[in-house]
Amino acid sequence: MSYPLNQIVNICSLVTSGGTPLTKNASYYTPPEIPWLKTAEVNYCRIYDTEKHISKEGLNNSSAKLIPENSVIVAMYGQGDTAGRVAINKIPLATNQACCNLVIDDKKADYQFVYYALSTLYDKLVSLKNGGAQPNLNAGIIKSIIIPYPPIETQRRIASILSAYDDLIENNQKQIKLLEEAAQRLYKEWFVDLRFPGWENAKIVDGVPEGWEKKRVADFGKVITGKTPPTSKKEYYDGGIPFVTIPDMHNTVYPIHTERTLSNEGANSQKGKFIPVDSVMVSCIATVGLVNISLTDCQTNQQINSIILNDKVMLYYTYCSMKRIKALLDGVGSNGATMTNVNKTKFENIEVLLPPKGLQRMFYSFCAPILGNIKNLSFSIDNAKQARDRLLPKLMSGELEV
Repeated sequence: MSYPLNQIVNICSLVTSGGTPLTKNASYYTPPEIPWLKTAEVNYCRIYDTEKHISKEGLNNSSAKLIPENSVIVAMYGQGDTAGRVAINKIPLATNQACCNLVIDDKKADYQFVYYALSTLYDKLVSLKNGGAQPNLNAGIIKSIIIPYPPIETQRRIASILSAYDDLIENNQKQIKLLEEAAQRLYKEWFVDLRFPGWENAKIVDGVPEGWEKKRVADFGKVITGKTPPTSKKEYYDGGIPFVTIPDMHNTVYPIHTERTLSNEGANSQKGKFIPVDSVMVSCIATVGLVNISLTDCQTNQQINSIILNDKVMLYYTYCSMKRIKALLDGVGSNGATMTNVNKTKFENIEVLLPPKGLQRMFYSFCAPILGNIKNLSFSIDNAKQARDRLLPKLMSGELEV
């Protein structure tokens, strides 16, 4: 069976974009009172917090609006493949002007059903983008989108089935967060608070334990800045080699799947850009300080600097160190007014305090099972996503009745 259809505009009580408070006015961002969402964070997910916040004054003196929880948010434009993605906000928040916010009329439709319906229409939304060099969506286009429209009880049953997978994914993500926090706590105790095994008998020289050294990131291993093969060459893409970009790095330690992949021809066209297993990848442009560990041989785009370590025993120490130096990365330098840019030279020259090899080995031994559990949970998340995504179009089309 197939379901009747309806336009988005007919099932919403409000359709609105957001706004950006004037960045030169510090009082619009301090105190950080209201979560403020950017399109980079709209990625088929539930939003519980945002990377940035604005003040009430910023909200009242801009086009930003407070959007109620359980709205459906559509990215209208953004870098890369952002435009057309959707998310659900689980907290009241404001958004920038690149987000189209759909406040669903709960008497007409189930908000989760609308979210899942739009999740199947990414290619359709991309095909409707218009404009100049960087075509975008707009609120008018999104209002006119047509989705399946079964009776609301059927909508709720479909949403319940699909959300069970997302609940499992969320639970695994929470476990990963707790495990990662455990590793970070141990790192802080040993290497920041200097309460490492044997600290009581350690001799302090110039404020650090004897035998510890300040090293540059370049001393940890070879640093590679990624590069994007020409997108005009279609034969360079859609192969079996993961191509890591910043959206792939959010909310994960190991990027199991990437939005884009390279063919052998595409990867080989980038001389010296392969990143081997167990390298540490750090985002260094726009969103600075996301850190991942490579799971397979892969490549990255130019927004990411990767450290190919001299010694595997440094892996978890390096990973945790990179996780803690976002403030330092932000302060290394900017080549533009709106985009922080930590280039390869600046990245290589960041100084990190390095403990003796024995402590590195002990930390590696403690963290190996923690990161191993994180890896297993990451695969579980990936399997749940694949199962959900196989089911989704069949439920939306009515091929599977509920």
